[in-house]
Amino acid sequence: MADGGEHSPVWARTKRRSGGNALVGVIVTLLALFGVLTAVLGVKEQSLAEGGAMMDGWITSGVDTVRGVLPGGAEAAATADVAEPAAATAGPAAEAVAAAASDGTKKE
Repeated sequence: MADGGEHSPVWARTKRRSGGNALVGVIVTLLALFGVLTAVLGVKEQSLAEGGAMMDGWITSGVDTVRGVLPGGAEAAATADVAEPAAATAGPAAEAVAAAASDGTKKE
């Protein structure tokens, strides 16, 4: 070993590889589990569409549970905070645009 290499056996050497990005590993693992779940439900229900419908039901029940926990539901809170100022601003502007558009079509 003229090049100054290590003299220990391969299995005793320390690994030099970095682990990579942990977030990428988690995402790949979740996608793999989702794929396996889809395949298993497709075989169990004898149709991928029925297996997907079953998973859609699970997701919907989870979303409904979260919405029920939030006071007034997530949609009600988001709608009240955003819709009122947007409607007050967009109302006159939308009427002006509609009037201008109708005037433009009448001239032609």
